[in-house]
Amino acid sequence: MTAMVLNAAGEALQLRSVEKPVAQANDLLIKVHACGVCRTDLHLVDAELPNAVFPVIPGHEIVGTIVATGSAVQRFRIGDRVGVPWLGHTCGHCPYCVGGRENLCDHPSFTGCTINGGYAEYVAADSQYCFPIPDNYSDLEAAPLLCAGLIGYRALRMAGQAQRIGVYGFGAAAQIITQIACHQGRTVYGFTRPGDSAAQRLAYDCGVAWAGSSDEAPPSPLDAALLFAPAGELVPQALRHVHKGGIVICAGIHMSDIPTFPYSLLWGERSICSVANLTRQDGQDFFALLSEVPLHMHIVPYPLKEANQALSDLRSGALKGTAVLQIS
Repeated sequence: MTAMVLNAAGEALQLRSVEKPVAQANDLLIKVHACGVCRTDLHLVDAELPNAVFPVIPGHEIVGTIVATGSAVQRFRIGDRVGVPWLGHTCGHCPYCVGGRENLCDHPSFTGCTINGGYAEYVAADSQYCFPIPDNYSDLEAAPLLCAGLIGYRALRMAGQAQRIGVYGFGAAAQIITQIACHQGRTVYGFTRPGDSAAQRLAYDCGVAWAGSSDEAPPSPLDAALLFAPAGELVPQALRHVHKGGIVICAGIHMSDIPTFPYSLLWGERSICSVANLTRQDGQDFFALLSEVPLHMHIVPYPLKEANQALSDLRSGALKGTAVLQIS
């Protein structure tokens, strides 16, 4: 099969012919139709994911059709359309897995990082960590839901009943979760890079009540702030705008160092927390919710061979929408 392979951190991906994977007992062999390009893929290239295994085929927002199943698979059949997320496998017996927090598993596997992902014509994935895809989303529309959507959803759930929410970094996750929050009757304020009027227009298209630069103050104090941009300096910025008892949620897998800030910003039972990975229950709840929320996806398609260009556009901020590799 054809795949884009990352041989080592810091290098460009290479278009190569590699052996097609084989489905083991619990696996699905999936013909990939589309794979989202996620900021986590940039962290992989930049050696910011310490457990990554090289060489590796990146990509963890995978949508495709099952062409073969392992001998132990019961949930799916050949021909089903499925999605493959970031969380590829967990041990099932560490204290976190036993306690219902498999997103914190001590011995996990991650799609496109420690096991091969979807920048390829085929992928093998553990059937127990795959999800059926709702029929009302095309392959290209569904791909970002497998990470940007799921992580955004977990972040929103951690915000509890917050009614006034600030969203920092208006990439794919922010676009998805803003629409869901607005559908739930919450008020969302969008924060973008200073001077990025195109991203602010996109935020308004997604339903925000106000959009401005990350160094501006929103019209009202926030109950919660969701940070999708991997910039540590945004944490004290967000704390300044969260009222007493509010929460700042860091939803990226990697973030630059948080600068020092005065304790007064945290005083008043404000809190800071992170979102780590996802659970299968997150996926089940999220995809059930999508049957009620008609998301409008801003998709920018790229052919598989242009994966490096998609990553470059994402890195530079030139991408106004969500990059998805259209593979078959």
